[in-house]
Amino acid sequence: MPILRSYYQDVYRSPVVRLDGYSGRHGLASSILAYLDFGGATGTAKDGLAETMLAFATERGALQPGMPVVEASSGSFGAALAVSCATTGHPCILVVPSNLPIARRQRLQDLGAKIVVCSSGGRRAMDRIAQETAERYHGYFTHYFANDDNPEYHRRVTGPQILKAAGDSIDAIVIGVGSGGTVTGVAEYIKAWNSMIRIVAVEPVECAAISGGFIGQHGIAGIGPGFVPENYNPYVVDTVLTVTTADAERASKEVLLCDGIPACTSGGATLAAAVQLMEMGKAKRPLCIFAGRRMYE
Repeated sequence: MPILRSYYQDVYRSPVVRLDGYSGRHGLASSILAYLDFGGATGTAKDGLAETMLAFATERGALQPGMPVVEASSGSFGAALAVSCATTGHPCILVVPSNLPIARRQRLQDLGAKIVVCSSGGRRAMDRIAQETAERYHGYFTHYFANDDNPEYHRRVTGPQILKAAGDSIDAIVIGVGSGGTVTGVAEYIKAWNSMIRIVAVEPVECAAISGGFIGQHGIAGIGPGFVPENYNPYVVDTVLTVTTADAERASKEVLLCDGIPACTSGGATLAAAVQLMEMGKAKRPLCIFAGRRMYE
């Protein structure tokens, strides 16, 4: 194997795997495929995204050496951004809600982030505080829910890799929707090459903003933010499916025991949705994007 210049080079090489065990357990006529996008430091797809968004901003001069980077995030993107900022020499400032558990706040601080607490957990309020913080400290606000650098990463990396590895073997791609960057970027790239591949967006039953359903609490981390992200492009999505937290958890555990893949709950949601899709007769050879791994200690 070659010696890599950076670990991020390996992060970008996400394998496509056949889930024969899980597919057999559910009596499916053909195997579901999975794109494993969780090889980075935080165990999520956000590692490559954060590093690339900083690179894009640097290329166009919006991010200068040593400039602070600001984001309103207390989840996986915030953690990945903190790591990427540390490796590139940028201070990282994260705006988090006041009800964020102390343990999660401490984890972000351990990764090098400075924390700004927002009294409201609403997206607009947090984004406003992040924008004001960036202006105060002459920093760069990544704004990843509404920044086209997010889907652009998936147009350049995720979409091409899926098409190259499995383009002739699939008829649908199943993607959980969080910031909207993955589904938009992958779909726009894939549709440009093969418009017959169905793009399926997945959200929680308990928080179904995209499909116009109930907005509430759920347990599928990484998807279902409770609103439709600005990055989300509905015109390239063919089907929207909803999955309960319980079904997502069950699928996540099953794929670990059947195929040895530690998919996080959002990955389980895409699996459960893929089974729905096949049972509906809308796909025979779907591919799921696993955007995070479950950590076992």
